[in-house]
Amino acid sequence: MQRTLLPQKQAAPFTAVQQQRPGRRCAVSVRAVAAVEAPASTAGKVEELPLMLRALKGESVERPPVWMMRQAGRYMKVYQELCKKHTTFRERSENVDIAQQGGRIMPALCSRWMAARGWALRQGVVEVSLQPWRAFQPDGVILFSDILTPIAGMNIPFDITAGKGPVIFDPIRTMDQVKAVTPLVPQESVPFVGEALTQLRQEVGSQSTVLGFVGAPFTLATYIVEGGMSKNYTHIKKLMFSEPLVLHGLLQKLADSVVTYIKYQGIGGLGLKSAGQGYEESLVLLAGKQAAVTADAGAQAVQIFDSWAANLSPMDFDVFAGPYLHYIIKEAKEQCPDLPIILYISGSGALLERMAACNPDIISLCNTVDMTEGIARCGSQFAYQGNMDPGVLFGSHETIEARVIDTVQKAKAAGVRHVMNLGHGVMQGTPEDHVRHFFEVAKTVHQRLPRE
Repeated sequence: MQRTLLPQKQAAPFTAVQQQRPGRRCAVSVRAVAAVEAPASTAGKVEELPLMLRALKGESVERPPVWMMRQAGRYMKVYQELCKKHTTFRERSENVDIAQQGGRIMPALCSRWMAARGWALRQGVVEVSLQPWRAFQPDGVILFSDILTPIAGMNIPFDITAGKGPVIFDPIRTMDQVKAVTPLVPQESVPFVGEALTQLRQEVGSQSTVLGFVGAPFTLATYIVEGGMSKNYTHIKKLMFSEPLVLHGLLQKLADSVVTYIKYQGIGGLGLKSAGQGYEESLVLLAGKQAAVTADAGAQAVQIFDSWAANLSPMDFDVFAGPYLHYIIKEAKEQCPDLPIILYISGSGALLERMAACNPDIISLCNTVDMTEGIARCGSQFAYQGNMDPGVLFGSHETIEARVIDTVQKAKAAGVRHVMNLGHGVMQGTPEDHVRHFFEVAKTVHQRLPRE
């Protein structure tokens, strides 16, 4: 039976009242190792958690961890060179390793077999995700992907074209179309995501935190209903106010699949059988009765992007976005209790208290919000991420340093756990040297702060 968050006649209001949770500061307990039966070579060996996870747990760390939204991609010369060989975004983002042989794309297993024989092949998701890691050594390595990636596995065909962006071939605007949307089975439709996360964990070890990410239902629905990018969101707003049950039906299906996708990313795809299966039950290998499962296979944190939710009035956010975010985070935390969940909404100044009401582990503040004010409005029980304006990266080294220090000082003064980041993704055309300076300053900020 399909679950629904809202009654059929009238949408229930989403009350943006912050729920105080005792002991929230250390609520995230991240496992170093989870094993059914540890292999002899690794038995008793527990690596130190990466800086970001230790900071989120509330441990004393000498500086805030730092990474950057959209840190892999178009501003990097090495990525631009890769794009010349592999011209479509989906080719680069939906193959773990890309190997050219007679014009064919080789699957991951074949790529690893060839790489073992000394052939340099890595040019897919893992390679692009690792490009900024090699260049800047951030404390977070985020999967190179797109929020729309899983929807093809829900019977929603799409493409991402150069110059135009996402294109939904058959925009969904009727109940019959909503009924045709199928549950996501990620190990069948996006196996490259789990494989890539596992490889990234192996590559960076305990030196960095591997992050996955998902799109929130409302933002996904804007693309699916509009048919692609939109300036005015005419079609989805028409649906909101003329056929709300159609939109709620779509949003609920998207919410259920997002929960499944978060769980899949959190275990790197190992042994995931069904949407209803619990986190612990999923920790089984695909083959071998006594083989071990270690927790080095999946994302160590997941960020939810509700990029377009700020286009809703607060009243409409309470109906069409907030309840689904709350549902996803609640379900994800029940099934993956040790997986930190980050919530980001672009342009979220009017929605901060509502973000807090969704109860994520980390609130990622956009650059339209002052760090001090954002923390005061949401509460000190959350960890915070952000929130330097990415435009600052076009400025001088001195300007970048001053803004990084200002952001860190404000979070420190508020006494919260903090992950240094931008308030939006790094912009195309940003000088790589300025990105490098941002990371250098952030990683030595404890030496630059005024002595107390």
